[in-house]
Amino acid sequence: MTSSPEHARLLRLATRASMAVACTLIVTKAIAWWLSDSVSMLAGLTDSLLDGVASFLNLLAVHYALRPADNDHRYGHGKAESLAGMAQALFIAVSAMLIGIQAFERLKSPVPLGAPWISIGVIVLSLVLTAALLLLQHNVVRQTGSTAVRADSLHYRSDMLLNGSILLALVLAGLGWPQVDAWFGLGISVYILWSALQIGRESFAVLMDEELSPNISQHMLELACGVPGVLGAHDLRTRISGNRWFVQLHLELPGELTLSVAHGLSDQAADAIHTAYPQAEVLVHADPREVLEPR
Repeated sequence: MTSSPEHARLLRLATRASMAVACTLIVTKAIAWWLSDSVSMLAGLTDSLLDGVASFLNLLAVHYALRPADNDHRYGHGKAESLAGMAQALFIAVSAMLIGIQAFERLKSPVPLGAPWISIGVIVLSLVLTAALLLLQHNVVRQTGSTAVRADSLHYRSDMLLNGSILLALVLAGLGWPQVDAWFGLGISVYILWSALQIGRESFAVLMDEELSPNISQHMLELACGVPGVLGAHDLRTRISGNRWFVQLHLELPGELTLSVAHGLSDQAADAIHTAYPQAEVLVHADPREVLEPR
């Protein structure tokens, strides 16, 4: 498992790199849009602006979420990431609708594109920088399991598809099909809106303490029951807060065990789950089997 200082360093590195890439692309796409007046490039610029806002919110959220638990927040500050996600979803949805309106207006009144090849160069740069960022984020998620960085990575993977679509639209427009630009802008706005709904749904699920998947919960029960001396396990409850999972379960043990032995078995069950899922904080309650199944 990654040590806490190393964990924090990787998370900060990923969020700062994301912010740097977003700012670079905002400047270059703004220049390209100004020169070309392309709806697709406007969609790409808007998406990069959203990336910048999202990356900044993630930067703040991760900084806050990394704060240790205190007397007022005994489960830590991890849900700051989900609150940032809800804000991102709302901002993205509004922007997607504005892009759609602009694209619809351009369909009614087509305008030739200017300097399409400059825009193409900017999109190629976007693809290269996004690919490099994704490699970094993949490494950070692999080592830390951060949900914030994983969500940001998913967003940038969708950006690869988005920028690829913009590249195709600009090439076709440069070859003499200017209306393709508006159609691509309209399609991109629908895609961005769908992404906003997905981000909002995932963030809402965490804020409402949605359980982990049934497969993971079942595996946790199996790990607990696999400890020698444990007779069974039940009432497993889970929830997510940032990059931490909180797990509670009841362990069924022989009633004649001493308190020390029962405590040791409970620790072994918690350790078995934590070893398989390092992001999990496990709380175990021991129940005598005789109480659960009275004679």
